[in-house]
Amino acid sequence: MASKFSSLQIFLLLVASFAIVQMVKAGDPNILSDFLVPANTIIDGNFFTYTGMRALVNSTPIAFTVTKASMAEFPALNGQSVSYAALQFPAGTTNPPHTHPRSAELLFVVHGSLQVGFVDTTNKLYTQTLQLGDMFIFPKGLVHFQYNADPQKPALAISAFGSASAGTVSLPATLFLTNIDDNILAKSFKTDAQTIQALKAGLAPKS
Repeated sequence: MASKFSSLQIFLLLVASFAIVQMVKAGDPNILSDFLVPANTIIDGNFFTYTGMRALVNSTPIAFTVTKASMAEFPALNGQSVSYAALQFPAGTTNPPHTHPRSAELLFVVHGSLQVGFVDTTNKLYTQTLQLGDMFIFPKGLVHFQYNADPQKPALAISAFGSASAGTVSLPATLFLTNIDDNILAKSFKTDAQTIQALKAGLAPKS
């Protein structure tokens, strides 16, 4: 009996160790150098500088706009496990429900106010109205949204991510703009194919 109990303890320890390893591996991989450099790249201060956010100065978009500083736009972030996004909300606009599969999101309101929320894995909704200077955390991988309910004033927020490439999965686009069969969507949402087609048409990019 003692040897069986010992074997069980060893088995549980191995399972727990495997789970911890998988959790560690779930984030950006560690690098074995100070930074990663793309081939044929000159390394000086310019490599570590990103000027893409200058476009925000005196910018007044007419639709919700995201300006990203992720690994795709700023290669120096590769291996650094950090990125940013600036979210511009004209009056009455929303950032539709979406997820970031590789990172949590820490949002900071720098202008205006926002209604925000996320849904956990038990389908419980957590919401808040954020004012200038407030911060809100969206846990990794959970569906969330932001909405500027003010009918006259714009809002601006900065989002920080614990990944150089957090990824974004937009629920409306993923469901209705990826050629999933209309009948499958109709059955899933307990509606008809005509309604699904209308939703797809409403989301399709305007030419």
